[in-house]
Amino acid sequence: MSFAPTSIVMLDASIALAGGMQAIARGENEIDLSQLVSFDSSAVSAVLAWQRAAAGRGSSLSIHGMPAGLRSLAQLYGVDALLAG
Repeated sequence: MSFAPTSIVMLDASIALAGGMQAIARGENEIDLSQLVSFDSSAVSAVLAWQRAAAGRGSSLSIHGMPAGLRSLAQLYGVDALLAG
């Protein structure tokens, strides 16, 4: 089962971040963003943190269903290549 947040905005980013970190700590290697309906730039930060956490455990992380708007934000910040997965 993959972690699948529905919202990652400044107000709740710490909750989503922690949920993803817990999933990675359990050995999950997929995050499903297809249900993500609310997001802002904090979502970009969360995904980058999840990628770093997985890499720190020596594994890769697959990101599925990333909304086009989130990809656009990542491109705006110049980190879209880091979010590939």
